[in-house]
Amino acid sequence: MLSPLLQALIDKGLFERIPPTFSTFVFDQLRDWETLFPAERGYFERMCTLIDQIPEEEFTGLFGALRTVEARMGVNSQSWPKRTFTLEQVDFLNRNPHYAEWRQVIAGIFSRLDPVLEAEVRRRGRPRLNVVVSPAELPVGAERLWLKLKGRRVPLRDSFDPVEHLPALLQSGPATPYERWLIEAGTELQPGPGMVCLSYEALAAYRLRLTEQVQQVVEKEQIRGPRELGARLKKMRLMPGEGPLGADPVLAEFTRAVLLAGNGTLLINNTFVEWAALQAIRRARPTLVVANFGIRNKMKPFSSLLIHADPEKTNPIPTQADTLGTYVDLEILYLYIWQEFEKYAEYARNTVHLFCAAGMDEALVIAPADFSLRDKMSASELIAAAKDWLQW
Repeated sequence: MLSPLLQALIDKGLFERIPPTFSTFVFDQLRDWETLFPAERGYFERMCTLIDQIPEEEFTGLFGALRTVEARMGVNSQSWPKRTFTLEQVDFLNRNPHYAEWRQVIAGIFSRLDPVLEAEVRRRGRPRLNVVVSPAELPVGAERLWLKLKGRRVPLRDSFDPVEHLPALLQSGPATPYERWLIEAGTELQPGPGMVCLSYEALAAYRLRLTEQVQQVVEKEQIRGPRELGARLKKMRLMPGEGPLGADPVLAEFTRAVLLAGNGTLLINNTFVEWAALQAIRRARPTLVVANFGIRNKMKPFSSLLIHADPEKTNPIPTQADTLGTYVDLEILYLYIWQEFEKYAEYARNTVHLFCAAGMDEALVIAPADFSLRDKMSASELIAAAKDWLQW
C-alpha cells in the first residue's frame, strides 16, 4: 500500500499526464513500496509532488522531448500498457533504434528535477558520521594505510581498540529505524538498541542456503536469461528464523539483494561489508555508518565464484588467511565508501569520516572545518568528539 500522499496524486491523475515510459518507470519502483526505506519513499513523494506542482507550460517543456522520442520509438497503448513494466517492455526499449536518445532524454529530465530535490534536502541537513575500522592483523603500519584518501592524520595517545572504544558511540543515539548502521565482517561489536546490524559471520546459515539454492537454479533449472534469473533470485529472501533481520521485510530484502549482487558478497567478507555499506548509504541515507572490516581468506579457484558454490565443499585446499591481499583490497574499499557518501546531498559539508585501525595509534579524519580536533588525543577522546558532532 502506497503512502496517502502518493495515492492522492495517483487518484488526481498525475501519472496520466506524464509520458508512458516515465510513469511506468516510477510505478515499477513503487511496486516494491513495502521494502523501500523511508529515505527512498520520501524521494518518490518529493519528486511526484514537485512534478505535480510544475506550471503547465513548464510541465510541457519538461516532458516534451520525451513525448517526441516515444513517438519515434512507436510507444502506444499496444506496445506500452499503462502502469506495467514487463520484461517485454524492457526488451522493447533495449532493441529500439532510438534507445540511446530515449536514455539521454530521461537523464535530462532527472537533471532538472534532482537539483531542486537536493536543495530541499540540504536545507534540512544535519550532522552525519562515517566510521571505517581496519583489522589488527594488517601487515603494515598506519603510515601505509588510507593512502588514496586526503585527510588529516591524527596521532593517538593510545592504540585504537574497536571493542573498547566504539561502544560509547554504538550505544548512543536515537532509536529511529534505519538511522544507525553497524556493518561488519565478524561479530565482535555489539549494536545499540534500534541499530541495524549486518554481520557477514552471523549470516553464515543464510549464505550457505543461498549458495546451494543458486547453484541448483543455475545447474538444474531452465533459466532463459539474466532477467529471468533475477526474478528467481528475488524469491530467496532471508527467513524470520534465520536471524533478527528476517523479521523486518525491508532489511530482509536488503540483505538478500546485497548477498546476491553478483560481486562476491556471498563469499568474501570484506566485499560484503563494503557493498552493504554502499547500498545502505545509497538507499537508507543513515546518520551513522560503522563499517568494521576483517581479514579475508585467500581466494580459491575462481570457478567457485561463478557458480556461487561453497568453496569449503568444492575445493579441498585448506583455507588460509590473506593479510596482504586484505590490505590491498581495503585501500580501494576505503575510497569506495568515502566516494559513495560524496554523491548525496544529505552528506554534503556536514559529514565526519573517521578511518581507524585496531591496534594503531593514528587515525585519518576527513571532516568539516568546525569539527573539533586536537593535535594529539586519546582514542576515547576522538570517539567522544565524533559523538559530540552528532549531538548525541
